[in-house]
Formats: sequence, C-alpha cells, structure tokens
Amino acid sequence: MREKIYTIPVNEAFDDQSGKCPFCLLYEKLQEDELTLILGASMMEPDVRIQTNEKGFCGKHFHMLRTRKNRLGLGLIMESHLDEVKKNIKPGGFLARDKSAAPKKGIEALEKSCYICDRIAFNFDNMINTATMLYEGEKEFRTKFAAQKCFCLPHYRKLLEASVRMSKKYREEMAEDAAKVVGAYLDKLKEDVSWFCKKFDYRYDNEPWYDSKDAIERAINFLTAE
Repeated sequence: MREKIYTIPVNEAFDDQSGKCPFCLLYEKLQEDELTLILGASMMEPDVRIQTNEKGFCGKHFHMLRTRKNRLGLGLIMESHLDEVKKNIKPGGFLARDKSAAPKKGIEALEKSCYICDRIAFNFDNMINTATMLYEGEKEFRTKFAAQKCFCLPHYRKLLEASVRMSKKYREEMAEDAAKVVGAYLDKLKEDVSWFCKKFDYRYDNEPWYDSKDAIERAINFLTAE
C-alpha cells in the first residue's frame, strides 16, 4: 500500500524507538500542533474564533497556552471569550421561573467544553482508525505493531473499540498482538515498581536501582495516558 499523507504520522509513531505508547506519541503531537495553531495561524480565523469564544479551553490547556510565548494572542482570545461567558451566565429575565437556571446551565456547559480537546479527539480517533486500517492492509505494519513495547491502558481500550470495523481475522489477530504487548509491559512495570519499593528498605541500600527509578511515572502514564 502506498504511503498516504494521513498514514505518515501513524507510521512514524510506530517506528519510534523510545519505547513509549505510539498512541501517546500521536496524542502529544496533535496537542502540540493545536497549541501552536491556536496562538498562531488559526487565532484570527473567524470560524475558529467563533468556536474558541463559545467553548473556551479546559484548565489543562489554558495552563499550557499561558506558558507559551504569545501572551498577547491568548489575551485577545480571552477577551472575546469572556464576552461570551458574560452572555451565557446572565441570570434569567424578570419572567424567569428560576433565575439561577441559566447561569448554572451556562457554567456547566463551559466546564465540559474545550476547543483543543475537541480538535484532538476528532483527529485522534481518525489516527486510531488509520492504525487499524494499516494493520488489516499491510504485513509490514502488523510486524511493527507486534514489536511495540507499550500500549497504555486508555489507548489500548480505544484501539480495541475501533477494531470492531475490522474483519474478524485481523480483529482477533490484532487483539492477540496487543494483549501480548500490554501483558509483557505490565509484567515488567510491576517488577520495576516492586523493586522501587524495595529500594526504600535499608537491606537493599547497596543494590542497584536497575530500571526502577522512573517506575512510578511510567506506571501513571500506563494507567492514565498522562
């Protein structure tokens, strides 16, 4: 199968030699691209601005935007977003039965919305579907897939959910390959976390850390994709 523009990032993630979950790598790239775009080329596009005014950003992405260089750009986005917020949390009018209903509804919607999260979710689902398509269509990709070191649990679940579109043969083959990757990684992770805990026992003071120094961080990433 010839390489297509939408298969390139997926193949690059599966070619990566860092040992990380390839879907985590894809998510990180999508997130970085969106953060860059929203404070750059996309900032003044009318259709994008309408969406950022309405949706705003989650706490995580507000913080990420705040730590980047273009604070003026963020200020301009914030200025028009606050206008929208003010409109949406305005109490009900004189004839409203419950004057608190409109603010509660507006705030609840705001707490659940994030322009960047929505963009990432849409593109990320497409990338997972692309991975299942490549698995079904390319022997070379199946080999790369089986050779992965890790699939984190959240992305492992999403992969299995996406596999329902595959033929039974390749769906079962992929599920088996993925289970082997996850099982092997989990066994090693448990071993590293156990050794990390032992190192706080004085009897192990003179023993090496082996691969356990970052075991807690790796376990959190495996469990949460964070």
